Amino acid sequence: MEDDQNTNLETARADRSVWLMKCPLVVAKSWQAIPPDSQQNLSKVVVSLDPLHPEDPSSLQFSMEMAGGEIANVPKSYSLNMFKDFVPMCIFSEANQGKVAMEGKVEHKFDMKPHNKNMEEYRKMCRERTNKSMVKNRQIQVIDNDRGMHMRPMPGMIGLISTNSKEKKKASAPVKGPEVKRTRRDRGELEDIMFKLFERQPNWALKQLVIETDQPAQFLKEILNDLCVYNKRGTNQGTYELKPEYKKSIEDADAE
Repeated sequence: MEDDQNTNLETARADRSVWLMKCPLVVAKSWQAIPPDSQQNLSKVVVSLDPLHPEDPSSLQFSMEMAGGEIANVPKSYSLNMFKDFVPMCIFSEANQGKVAMEGKVEHKFDMKPHNKNMEEYRKMCRERTNKSMVKNRQIQVIDNDRGMHMRPMPGMIGLISTNSKEKKKASAPVKGPEVKRTRRDRGELEDIMFKLFERQPNWALKQLVIETDQPAQFLKEILNDLCVYNKRGTNQGTYELKPEYKKSIEDADAE
């Protein structure tokens, strides 16, 4: 019989108001690099309000300033765009012992992006990351024995090689098919590949991107929602194209 204490939900902090924020991958990696027991502040949130128009929703502005020694070229200032409408959500945590606790209710939800004054720095980081992903790490080794001695079957392997033509046809049949499960790439690496594809052409359908990247469609959708806008009508209906801030980054790279 299980201990009831271990199965109960801790609700002491259930009424606490919390903020939910979606941040860029580089920021998340920067925070994760800080030891959990460190007393260092991760960032500072700045709230500004126009006193002349306090009732105007647009007068309330949120921004964030990174603290500490972050990764090189990572922007230090960010704009926090607050969502007006979102599905009510709660935050839960689970301890190593399996104890589940409710940490609070989401009061505000934000989308985090580099501040305009840091946009050039962010573009530089994107260009460097893209160039780094294009470097080929494969090495070519020249075989001294060019007569193919190392390519010949070793003694005892002759019986393992079938001479049946039907078996040869089966072995030569393509292995990859629609049912083959695609493996996810590292998110940062895949973002670099996506930027290169949109340099080639401005609009892509999801099926085309699945073929080009060999990635699961659902995983691609997650990244496309961050980087692109979806055309629901017009001449490019049913395709994705980069958001304006990312288009500007690619244009600046081409100009250089």
